[in-house]
Amino acid sequence: MNEKPCAIVIGGGSGIGADAAKNLAKKGFDIAVMSSSGRGEALGRELGGLGFTGSNLVLEDLQNFVDAVVQRFARIDAVVNCTGHGPKGPVMDISDQDWHLGMDVYLLNVIRATRLVLPVMQRRGRGSIVNVSTFAAFEPDPDFPTSAVFRAALAACTKLFSTQYACAGIRMNNVLPGFINSLPEKQDRVARIPAGRYARVEELSEVIAFMASDASSYITGQNLRVDGGLTRSV
Repeated sequence: MNEKPCAIVIGGGSGIGADAAKNLAKKGFDIAVMSSSGRGEALGRELGGLGFTGSNLVLEDLQNFVDAVVQRFARIDAVVNCTGHGPKGPVMDISDQDWHLGMDVYLLNVIRATRLVLPVMQRRGRGSIVNVSTFAAFEPDPDFPTSAVFRAALAACTKLFSTQYACAGIRMNNVLPGFINSLPEKQDRVARIPAGRYARVEELSEVIAFMASDASSYITGQNLRVDGGLTRSV
């Protein structure tokens, strides 16, 4: 039986997801990476694990990915859910169609993946699900309206899930980044950050690895801000 823990990264073709996959591999996890671009497939293979091209908006793609991971590694110990950007614009200019797309991108992506990995984790009596969310979940930012709305919903869903499954040894937490150096820097945004700079993507990867590992085994249902002090609320 494979004794190495296995982490899957959904949306791991670039940015935080890709760096999280690399960091988890360094920390001794078998790695499987999925992305829609093909870069996740290449990265998974580069890390000695499994790579898969598919969309987290398509249930069949997620099912095929999870099936391939279980066939290869026979276990899933951690899931990292990342996503791209959904619809933007003035809040009242966003169409019904784009609101539905935002829900798909920011909320249902996690729900779909969790339904699929849950039975695998239940068989082992353990597991950690880490969702990359946003600082705007609790302080909505007009630049990211659909993200703010549906990741606030994700926080509620995470709490409901974590309460139900904590006794089964299965945890879910959200990591809330601010602005990251994998994106172009804008001085008006830097001015809002008490730390005076964007986060390095590696700083997010370290937090994700901690939350995915047994080192955080008593943490569940939480929303951990990694934003350089950007949000002001207590």
